[in-house]
Amino acid sequence: MGLRQCRRSASKPGWARHANANLPTLHRPLFLLSSLQAFPKLNLPIQPPYPPAEAKSVDSLPREAGWLYEPKWDGFRCLALRQGDEEALQSKAGQPLGRYLPEIVAALLALAERRFVLDGEIVIRSGAGLDFYALLQRIHPAASRVQRLSQETPATYMVFDLLVDGKGRSLAAKPLSARRMALQEFAAANIEVEPDRTRSKNAGPQTKLNSERILLSPASADFATAEKWMREGAASGWDGVIAKRLDCEYMSGERTGMVKIKRIRTADCVIGGFRWARANTPEGKPKESKSAGKSEKGPTEEVGSLLLGLYNRNGELDHIGFSASFTREERKKLKSILKPFMGGEGFSGKAPGGPSRWTRDARDTEWFPLKPKLVGEFQYDHYSGGRFRHGTKFLHWRPEKKPEQCTMEQIRPGKKAT
Repeated sequence: MGLRQCRRSASKPGWARHANANLPTLHRPLFLLSSLQAFPKLNLPIQPPYPPAEAKSVDSLPREAGWLYEPKWDGFRCLALRQGDEEALQSKAGQPLGRYLPEIVAALLALAERRFVLDGEIVIRSGAGLDFYALLQRIHPAASRVQRLSQETPATYMVFDLLVDGKGRSLAAKPLSARRMALQEFAAANIEVEPDRTRSKNAGPQTKLNSERILLSPASADFATAEKWMREGAASGWDGVIAKRLDCEYMSGERTGMVKIKRIRTADCVIGGFRWARANTPEGKPKESKSAGKSEKGPTEEVGSLLLGLYNRNGELDHIGFSASFTREERKKLKSILKPFMGGEGFSGKAPGGPSRWTRDARDTEWFPLKPKLVGEFQYDHYSGGRFRHGTKFLHWRPEKKPEQCTMEQIRPGKKAT
């Protein structure tokens, strides 16, 4: 794929692909809250909202020459713009983020360079890994809580692209090879690749602030390094690798010249409970309650989802996720499979939570415990914050495996990738 092939199409759909209606449910509250704000007017060649380049999902790492590999971070995509004393943090969907990340705003304004546009990922680092759920806690209407969390669990901005340089010139039309070189020069003058733990004790507080809040994301053109990141990157909180064409310009709003390869893993889990599926009308809409005139949906005769657990170091069964990925034929058999285990003790450790402020119907959180005897193998893509990040895929039952063998050890990250 040459640079000419990377040129954006004249018929590109543009910002419409980022409309809130197409966002995953999990992220909608973030952008609904952010929509109450407005971006400042900045004297820059790139103005917010500006659609970031996106990646196409593929099954394997491209290994031919001409690719630059980067870790795939598990956080919030973010463009950072600064013009003098004005700044803006823009989400992937084109909404302001600065209100939720005051420590990142402060770090950006403290940089020596006073004009730039950066592309990167907002993460919260916890030990050697990342904590996506701590990041989600920032999306809260109370400014006092946001300020408290910014001190208790501060975020970090992992930078991987430079779109406008210190002289106010747009680099978007330049190939990635040139942008990465410019970014490295920017980083050398303003930020660090990783915090320098041997830094002099006399270093100023602002130097320490920036080294912890803004970092240059690793990158390599070496295929063997990318393979190592895929194998061992879970210990660093990475959920895969991003590969970008070195000869491509910045493809705003498109999935050209950049691919993502997610790490897929499996775990043997104990079924600690389940939820019934909810009944809908033939048209797919909830039934109407005659008394209250409100939509009402009740349990069906089919199992909706399985609640998965693993044993912690204290021998307690902790709830760590769910699975609802069953074919129609598999779902018909689930009730008879679960029946012998119904009415059991369920989870002895962390149990499924109750309704949250985002819950549309409290009945959707109702679950039923099972005897912790049934074991299955499930495929998952990422584990953070004590649970699977997304729903898992059921693979098959494991009748030969004892439930007590299903421990947290099988999903704990190993050696950190370097």
